[in-house]
Amino acid sequence: MSDEIFLRRAIELSRGNATSAEGGPFGAVVVRDGVIVGEGVNRVTADHDPTAHAEMVAIRQACARLGTHDLSGAVVYTSCEPCPMCLTAILWARIDRMVYANTRADAAEIGFDDAWFYEQVALPIGDRALPARNLLRDEARAVFRQWADNPNRNPY
Repeated sequence: MSDEIFLRRAIELSRGNATSAEGGPFGAVVVRDGVIVGEGVNRVTADHDPTAHAEMVAIRQACARLGTHDLSGAVVYTSCEPCPMCLTAILWARIDRMVYANTRADAAEIGFDDAWFYEQVALPIGDRALPARNLLRDEARAVFRQWADNPNRNPY
């Protein structure tokens, strides 16, 4: 099956969401070995969950279906270029490739402008709009050492 077929499925999912009150007009599918293993639409407003973007929903479904957090060998097809959160989730999931339709600029034209988020992520932590304070590092690092020393840990 071609990239166009899977991307059209993501667009079809986004079209269904564009006419509902469930979330924004975004859809995504995760494909491995030529089979759709996860699908998602934006459910931010329906689920009252700011992380319920189409890509996140599709990745969660694919991981649950496959019983793994590692989606190596998979491709994500998304109706729009991902936001920084979704892009990072795609990278964390070890997805091999991404194919998208609309661009960030297209999304900004209809009110989904994520440029500020891209800018914030690129800044040093002390220069970001969100105040951040580093505390109890030694205590937290001790937990990290416990995990690193645990022979039964499940590394990723």
